[in-house]
Amino acid sequence: MDLERLASTLAERGEPGYRAKQIWEWAANGVASWEGMTNLPQGLREDLARELPLSSLEIEGTAHSDDGTEKTLFQTHDRRPVETVLMRYRDGRRSVCLSSQSGCPLECSFCATGQMAFGRNLTASEILDQALHFRRSEPVTNAVFMGMGEPMLNLDSVIAACEKLPDVGIATSHTTVSTVGWAPGIERLATEGPRVRLALSMHAAEQDLRQELMPTNERYPLTEVIDACLHWHRERKRKVYIEYLMLGGLNDDPAQAVALAETLKPREVFKVNLIPYNPTSDGRYRGSTPEAIDAFAEVLRARKLPTTVRLTRGRDIAAACGQLAADLSPA
Repeated sequence: MDLERLASTLAERGEPGYRAKQIWEWAANGVASWEGMTNLPQGLREDLARELPLSSLEIEGTAHSDDGTEKTLFQTHDRRPVETVLMRYRDGRRSVCLSSQSGCPLECSFCATGQMAFGRNLTASEILDQALHFRRSEPVTNAVFMGMGEPMLNLDSVIAACEKLPDVGIATSHTTVSTVGWAPGIERLATEGPRVRLALSMHAAEQDLRQELMPTNERYPLTEVIDACLHWHRERKRKVYIEYLMLGGLNDDPAQAVALAETLKPREVFKVNLIPYNPTSDGRYRGSTPEAIDAFAEVLRARKLPTTVRLTRGRDIAAACGQLAADLSPA
């Protein structure tokens, strides 16, 4: 729902100020049509149905995984592609992986989105409409800004969306904003907006290797990024989640685990999520073996660094971490 356009439409009609709140409450609770907003005058409902789409995004297609994951490809009003993923878990969680941009300008070498042409930043309404799309069919409980784009490059819209996600059923404590290490954005998020979780895509503790994987490292070196994360932790009093993509023969040696543990200090500030690599169409990288992942994790745990291995979901429909590329066919 384009909230700015809604506000201007209601103002032009001379509607009372509480109308926008009424409409948002219906939308946030999953109403699927203007007609379903039964406390609005019938004439207003009919006019809005003609003048204002319920969503700012058009659905281009949907793909379903064997594990229950669902991926939807949207297009914005100016034909920019946006992908969003809903991950369903047995414990009842319904986690929406949100995109903050159409494409991504940062060109991480392992990520399919980074190989797309960058479109533009999404508005707060376009971000919210991704969550509302799934809310219309079932409750949603968690949100992760790990879809298309670098959230810190669109932080105003991301913060605005995070402020409204609790209305949709997603608590601030269940919302995670991920970054490749855009230090100014991390600094802003330390004091601005809701007290969301922070995740850092790290993938290497060595400067040269990280720069090969993530060109933005040249602009914001890892030492500067870690300092920003520590500042965020001091302000927010929450752990920083470290995302580490396991690439076979590249960053999965036990010695590299030692280097990672030495970088992440004090260790009680951080928690590491090891991510099995999800293949993309270019075939540039291969994933670490399960044995290599387990050995890497044991090195970190032996050094008192909390570590988990992420459960991969949606790989068969190219909906897993790093695979989003505005394509409904598997990678």
